Amino acid sequence: MFAHADKESRLIKHLNAPFLKQLLLVAVVVVTLPVSAEDKGDRELQKRIQDAHAENADHWIYNDIAAGFKKAKQTGKPLFVTFRCVPCKDCMGFDGEVASGSERVKLLAADKFVCVRQVEMKGVDLSLFQFDHDLNWAGMFLNADGTIYARYGTQSEKGADEYNSVEGLINTMNRVLKLHAGYPRNGATLKGKRAAKKPWGTAMDMKTLQPNLRKGGQTTRSNCIHCHNIHDAEHDYWIEQDGKLSHDRLWRYPLPENIGLMVDKTNGRSVVAVAKDSPSESAGLQTGDEIDLINGQAVSSIADIQWVLHHVPNSNNQQVVLTLASGDDVAVKLNRGWKETDISWRGSIYSISPRLRVWMPPLNSFQGKDAGLKDNENALLVKWINRGSLAGKAAAKAGLKQGDILLKVDGKEVPSLPQKLNAWIKLNYQVGDTLEMLVLRNGREQTVRVPLVE
Repeated sequence: MFAHADKESRLIKHLNAPFLKQLLLVAVVVVTLPVSAEDKGDRELQKRIQDAHAENADHWIYNDIAAGFKKAKQTGKPLFVTFRCVPCKDCMGFDGEVASGSERVKLLAADKFVCVRQVEMKGVDLSLFQFDHDLNWAGMFLNADGTIYARYGTQSEKGADEYNSVEGLINTMNRVLKLHAGYPRNGATLKGKRAAKKPWGTAMDMKTLQPNLRKGGQTTRSNCIHCHNIHDAEHDYWIEQDGKLSHDRLWRYPLPENIGLMVDKTNGRSVVAVAKDSPSESAGLQTGDEIDLINGQAVSSIADIQWVLHHVPNSNNQQVVLTLASGDDVAVKLNRGWKETDISWRGSIYSISPRLRVWMPPLNSFQGKDAGLKDNENALLVKWINRGSLAGKAAAKAGLKQGDILLKVDGKEVPSLPQKLNAWIKLNYQVGDTLEMLVLRNGREQTVRVPLVE
């Protein structure tokens, strides 16, 4: 044996240097291939939709959840799936940090997780991947067997990045690793993280999805199924089933604030304030409390708290039970109205009737001054009327004109932002009602009565 090795050693010495270098180069290339073709996923899609954040991010499987599950089974690692609407500007900065910008996220994600960057909803299992589809960025953590560990990603009228941060995500990722290490012994605390199956498999099975989105074909920026399109289709489905869309279906994923809890946005579980006279104060919760479980489900983020609250009805005699790090169980009692909140930021409400079809941004300070308005007086400028729609035609026929300054609707001062007016109309009016709009035109106040027709 040793004599054979000695002969090999003498043979190598006689090899010319260029040949040896080529041989070593081939060996290095074979060993250091970063990601297999299967793991890369659909990189042609990345180019078509101009997803710059996916560049130099080889630890992500691109838009191929099935490949992610396969690799998670092979490696025994938990799955980290992000959902991102690439054309949307909201959450762009945070998405860039998660995808490739933050070295801390990259090191943790590449070492401990199987990562999938999902950028369209066409083939996504909507029963498994249930989250707030109005988010511009969302993350879910799963076991290879489909058990859900946690969700991350929260948004409100305060802005797309109000609750999300690199530090907060890393905290959640570390908690997920602990859950993964304890699985399946901790299975009881994870069971409720999956909800009942949806009536459809994927978005393409939804008959109420916009027809242009159901055509299929090659995905581009112009025909991508955005997450909020799922909620749009759900609205139309419920109208078909129930004959109307109940407002209770619109109070999705309420924040902890809805029950009187302010939770640290980075920690995701620590109570930093309790609202006076709120259900949480009545229950005895205090600043400094740490939430381990809510209704028996493990909490790794604010999004996990929202998931539980989302499934509690907006009715009387409800309660949620918070298990604190101290071991104490605290029951918070809730009554009708607890779930109602500002939904003006949600993209999915724009498709809900009644539709005004008029774009009215707020006046800037110079425009307000020129119009003779007070500094604290809300007003919206009629910038564009969609005359190609039924509602736009009705508004124009009623006498609304581009350049009008909207001051009041039915005697009430208009909200400061157009999306808030949009939400207010949808929650308080129906098709067939009429809006009495007080406008300022050429320095004179006029009343325009606009019928809501669609």
